Amino acid sequence: MNIPLLIANILCLLAFFAHAFVGDKEIRLIEPAADPENDYIRQEKWTMARCGWHWISFDLLFATIGLALINFTDILNAEKTLLQVLAVYFLGYAIAWFITIIVSKSFPKNYLKLGQWILLLSLSGLVYWGSLAF
Repeated sequence: MNIPLLIANILCLLAFFAHAFVGDKEIRLIEPAADPENDYIRQEKWTMARCGWHWISFDLLFATIGLALINFTDILNAEKTLLQVLAVYFLGYAIAWFITIIVSKSFPKNYLKLGQWILLLSLSGLVYWGSLAF
């Protein structure tokens, strides 16, 4: 058993559940009030943001499934390559997240309060580390 991949798999699964369910509850807090005559554009933008939110939820679910298939089955070929791509994918997300914080308006402890980049860097490192065993 590949311990770094198992840890990454568990973290990814937990992140999926937190993102899909807790995160959706939080994003619904900023849903604009219904004003069909004047404010449909805000509703459209919020709906687009919510769709993008769940795009990430799907990414986390798909990564979880991929890691589980690599961890617990032999049905995938080129496992090392898939893991290296996934490591770069998580690294890219971490960089994009970090840059977005940098270019956005600051607030107290913004790098810690929006610390998902730490999780993404951890996932990238664990997946890359796990890929070295293949």
